[in-house]
Amino acid sequence: MGHTFSDPSLLTRALSHASIGTESNERLEFLGDRVLGLIVADRLYEQFPAETEGGLAVRFNARVRREACAKVAEAAGLAPQLIMAGSEHASGGRNKAAILAGACEAVIAALYLDGGMNAAKAFVTRYWEDAFSTLAPELLHDAKTALQEWAQSGALKERVQPIYAVKERSGPDHAPMFVVEVRVPDHQPQSGEGPTKRDAEQDAASRMLQSLGLWKG
Repeated sequence: MGHTFSDPSLLTRALSHASIGTESNERLEFLGDRVLGLIVADRLYEQFPAETEGGLAVRFNARVRREACAKVAEAAGLAPQLIMAGSEHASGGRNKAAILAGACEAVIAALYLDGGMNAAKAFVTRYWEDAFSTLAPELLHDAKTALQEWAQSGALKERVQPIYAVKERSGPDHAPMFVVEVRVPDHQPQSGEGPTKRDAEQDAASRMLQSLGLWKG
């Protein structure tokens, strides 16, 4: 991790899953989530000076979501070091994204408490460097999630949920084609199509993100 702990018990607690009972990493996870958020927000604010609030929110959420933290936990070799009950280990706990992500956030908190913001920032900078240069691939493939996070980010007058409506269904039952429209307040509705309702919703969300200037076509 690039840091020698003055208080090694912080690291032990950060790696201790709730299944062991007392002294788990849940409180550290709470703190680490906020420390990570501040570091990522600060980096994106400096990196994208022309980006809108909504655009920054999409980029931010892509980098602090559970899947991103779980990947860092794996890259940092945290999984084999996790302390958990035998039953949790037997059920594949070391491979569960939620557990890995929680441990990653707890480790960031432990670094922050032991070495200050510089220690936590060094860890985040090291393991999130690729994520700062590109938008997370899993988010690029999930336009509905990206649009929802933008709509909930405060970029609009109020936090809303995008509204999807099926406008057309054509084709035979074995090969249908759906047309879905998505709406958000104060913006032109966008339509998408696909062989399933979900595919059409994703296409509509992608077109909305493109019209907002958040995604490239």
